[in-house]
Amino acid sequence: MKRPTYRVITLAAMWALRATCVQAQSPAEINSASRDAQAGMDSDAIDALNKMGTYLRTLKVFQVHAANTTEQVLFDGQKITISGVVDLLAQRPNQLRVEVNNDRQNRLYLYDGKNFTLSAPLMNYYAVIPAPPTIAEFVNQLDEKYDIEMPLVDLFRWGGPSSKVKEIKAATDVGPSQVEGTTCEHYAFRQQGLDWQIWIQNGDYPLPRKLVLTTTDDDARPQHTSVYTWNLAPSFNEAAFTFVPSPQSQKIKLVEGAFGLGNK
Repeated sequence: MKRPTYRVITLAAMWALRATCVQAQSPAEINSASRDAQAGMDSDAIDALNKMGTYLRTLKVFQVHAANTTEQVLFDGQKITISGVVDLLAQRPNQLRVEVNNDRQNRLYLYDGKNFTLSAPLMNYYAVIPAPPTIAEFVNQLDEKYDIEMPLVDLFRWGGPSSKVKEIKAATDVGPSQVEGTTCEHYAFRQQGLDWQIWIQNGDYPLPRKLVLTTTDDDARPQHTSVYTWNLAPSFNEAAFTFVPSPQSQKIKLVEGAFGLGNK
């Protein structure tokens, strides 16, 4: 049996990271910055998150492939690695397609601005519910009302208006790196119960290319790793966001507060 010690960590603590840009600093602010530096808070690292979040919010259409590995921990402390991929196609403000394939499940998420469909193709089940008119409202509804976390939802929330910078206890610019041939800057952050690293593409397209999350309040320190491949000019048509059930598929009800076809 597995113990529920590790759930794939979302970036909820990082969605709203926005460093406040100050043109002129008062002596108190300068002293505060000095204390932050002494505590291991690299302002360049926080600025990089802010820049990335701002850029992500400018993307109207994009496609991203995420190759994921997640560690789960058995009762005896042995780690089990779960591998999989997530493919996401988005057209703001109101179209989204996400396919999840891993060692444990196969899921299709479709949102067309009016309805949301969650399908489990291998199980021949699907559910349809009315949905609000924007992606931002939609992913919040899934989380709050149905306890379903949309895969890669962080890409739509990163760098939002609510600051969470105070939750970060340490921020470090590790230095230059590469992710699958793409030149990046490597950053490391620490907060309560979580150490995390992110590789951000250099240049005019500050995209997240790799993410490593480590749970620090578990002695086993399980990790989740994602490597992202981006397409900022995808080719698709409206059929990409339309669900056509197979003759064998059975429609079921998505219950509020449930986990949605075994989503979690």
